[in-house]
Amino acid sequence: ENVNAAVNEGADIVVLLGFEFNDIIREVAPTAPDIQFLMIDQCIDDRPENVHCAVFREYEASYLMGVAAAMMTETGKVGVVGALDIPFLHRYTDGYAQGVKSVKPDASVDIRWVGGESPFADPVRAKEQAVAMNAAGADLIFTATAGGDFGVFEAAKEKDFKAFSVDVNQCPNAPGHIVDMTLKHVDTAMVQAIGEILEGGKQLTVSLGLKEGGMSAMALEEDNIAGSGCLIADHPEVAAKMREVAASIEDGSLKLEDPMFAK
Repeated sequence: ENVNAAVNEGADIVVLLGFEFNDIIREVAPTAPDIQFLMIDQCIDDRPENVHCAVFREYEASYLMGVAAAMMTETGKVGVVGALDIPFLHRYTDGYAQGVKSVKPDASVDIRWVGGESPFADPVRAKEQAVAMNAAGADLIFTATAGGDFGVFEAAKEKDFKAFSVDVNQCPNAPGHIVDMTLKHVDTAMVQAIGEILEGGKQLTVSLGLKEGGMSAMALEEDNIAGSGCLIADHPEVAAKMREVAASIEDGSLKLEDPMFAK
């Protein structure tokens, strides 16, 4: 109903944020050929000419979380909780694991999934997975569980381990327990993609990672790190290493494969 309302109100460009629009866009876009549609965070196959996509290379920032975890772990065991075992979320889990192994090859990386009926909105199950990981020795746990993240933060406070998160600064939600997080700059993606659409681009696919400013981490945001409330501000040597690795990803000297398409 909202997408149809935007079309009926005469929008020139309709921006759609989230996976729930994948089927809707196939239905609506062909009926409004003069309107441009921009999908943020995902794309679809066989899309109409007036459908564009802006996607992110989440695995680049996840790799940096792994680098930090490997440098900070005292047990040699770290973990990552994902909402659901689907290719897209391996950009977080596998990217993190690869970052860990790049610094500490003998480290153990425990990967677990929330699953269940509401994998993206189940803090109880997410907390259970984090508690189990910590009990098995993981002292730094990365959470990519959407609404479940708060369950992991609760576990971190109760069991006194450290966590990493995604998308926005979550550090104020668990002071003293969150090291850093991947940051997704949706605003940057929208500005770049809409600019190219206005220039006449057809069926655009814009991919943004560290180099384009679509993905980041608090350690890379030097103007904001001090007031972030994140533990990374207290570990300048770790932040410096993350910046060094980020620079090598940006200039292409460190090439990362997209885990979403791994065989």
